[in-house]
Amino acid sequence: MDFEKLKSLFSYNPSEPMLFNSGLFLFLFLAFIIAYTALKNRFTPRVIFVILFSYFFYYKSSGIYFILLIIVTLCDFFLGQAIHKAKSESLRKLLVIISISIGIGMLAYFKYFNFFGTTISSIIGGNFQPTDIFLPVGISFFTFQSLSYTIDVYRRNIEPLNKILDYAFFVSFFPQLVAGPIVRARDFIPQIRKPLQITNEMIGMGIYLIICGLFKKAIISDYIGVNFVDRIFDNPSLYSGIENLLGVYGYGLQIYCDFSGYSDMAIGIALLLGFHFNINFDSPYKSANVTEFWRRWHISLSSWLRDYLYISLGGNRKGKIRTDVNLFITMLIGGLWHGASWNFVIWGGLHGIGLAVHKYFMSVFHKNKNAVSSTHSWQHWGGVLITFHFVMLAWIFFRNPTLDACKTVLSQIFTDMQFHILPQVIMGYKLVFILIFIGYLLHFMPLRIENYVKRQFLTLPLLAKAAAMVVLIYFIVQIKSGDVQPFIYFQF
Repeated sequence: MDFEKLKSLFSYNPSEPMLFNSGLFLFLFLAFIIAYTALKNRFTPRVIFVILFSYFFYYKSSGIYFILLIIVTLCDFFLGQAIHKAKSESLRKLLVIISISIGIGMLAYFKYFNFFGTTISSIIGGNFQPTDIFLPVGISFFTFQSLSYTIDVYRRNIEPLNKILDYAFFVSFFPQLVAGPIVRARDFIPQIRKPLQITNEMIGMGIYLIICGLFKKAIISDYIGVNFVDRIFDNPSLYSGIENLLGVYGYGLQIYCDFSGYSDMAIGIALLLGFHFNINFDSPYKSANVTEFWRRWHISLSSWLRDYLYISLGGNRKGKIRTDVNLFITMLIGGLWHGASWNFVIWGGLHGIGLAVHKYFMSVFHKNKNAVSSTHSWQHWGGVLITFHFVMLAWIFFRNPTLDACKTVLSQIFTDMQFHILPQVIMGYKLVFILIFIGYLLHFMPLRIENYVKRQFLTLPLLAKAAAMVVLIYFIVQIKSGDVQPFIYFQF
């Protein structure tokens, strides 16, 4: 036996982090499922086993920085208990501020230290030298998840946990640990001590979601990203306006398939383990306005920002102008949550403006603000078209590393379209555009067809479901381009 090779498999390798779409994870998950099933009726050993596997999973993603996960767990568990037991409101407020400060402080150092240092230095004319700080995978996700617990305890929405193992299980649960969805304490914690029941329907739905996620990520997102989108955005000035525009449309599909694919796999894996997560994506490009888009895109983050930031700022309770300001601040912070760059701030700001404009439009032209246009009306589909292109415009700032690169993409699109080369571009990237067409076709597929396909899959025997998974993995191996591609949202 090659012990060095075996050791390397279980050691952290920064160039090969643990991914759901990697062969190593699939192999380890099969072994995990066998042990998990054997511990089905033994609560404490099963919880300890899942926690240890989750820490190992995070270690394979971020190395020694799994210690941060332990720190967050210990701090917020004991702070949650202290908040609940505190006699005075001032002490309760102080304790929740400490919890928030620990979580935001970690983010401020690992994610934003160089950004704020460079920004402040440029304002005061200093000479700040950025330091080489490693960004632990998924730190934004598990800090927000843990903060939801202490804030909910402070608001008396939930009772604090009395057992550290339960809280460690909640924070570290590996399916959603590194890229979401952001699971709320009040949704997940009650499931921990319920008798473990994994029905055939849960198994079937779990496999279905994993297959959907793998297809979105490993076949559509990775292929069009490596073979077209990344080439355009790496050197936009080398390509015509039509190629840049197609690159933007391609990126819109790539990031959706990448992130919703991860969410599908996370929700599917959780189902196989007997746990239910809320949906995180709901066909967001079908949205007829920006408000609807944020009800459908990254739902766990948008609802988190709404409940813990927007409402805390005053929400819509202090007049129209203050409501718009609160929306704008919330989206700016939401943009900054995604990355330490002015591009992300601009992306968030654009969506904040879009939300405010839609709210104004509804207040002026619609007496019933909750009215939804008929899905067959020209107003609805006109709204979908406008919203889709607004979101695509904003993605330019999200995807590019610098403002200069954004200007280049926009300049090429508006000054150098060259429509006549469109047939050449499509023929030159035939498979890319076939996958883009399939991706958008599936995305805009009517819900009744999607539900029909889902029902038919769930009626298949377990062996047939497993065979479908094997066939998909075979196709992934056949078309993959080089190394396994990390998930885009790992960097957040």
